[in-house]
Amino acid sequence: VQLVESGGGLVQAGDSLRLSCAASGGTFRTYDMAWFRQAPGKERREFIGDNNWSLGTSYADSMKGRFSISRDNARNTVYLQMNNLKPEDTAVYYCAADSRVRYRNLAEEYDYWGQGTQVTVSS
Repeated sequence: VQLVESGGGLVQAGDSLRLSCAASGGTFRTYDMAWFRQAPGKERREFIGDNNWSLGTSYADSMKGRFSISRDNARNTVYLQMNNLKPEDTAVYYCAADSRVRYRNLAEEYDYWGQGTQVTVSS
């Protein structure tokens, strides 16, 4: 499975941004598709949320309200809509996929990753 993120960039605080993750090489509709981010200087990737084909969408508590995940199975694409962005949202954003995930919020559960897309929010 290959994943390619797009849509990152430099925005101002309060702006919105939508990231896309296009998948190829697998049966997309059966994959758990997740979004993580890694802030500058942080070692771990932070779970934002995921969309599971049977269980639906879940979010980290800290991400609820401003972040929204959707997927288009016809386009093999998952999206991350980010609203009211803040400087602390500055990070590299990654999408991840796996067909069998037990703990949806753990990066270690996902075998497939995109290259990441940089989001920088200026104050």
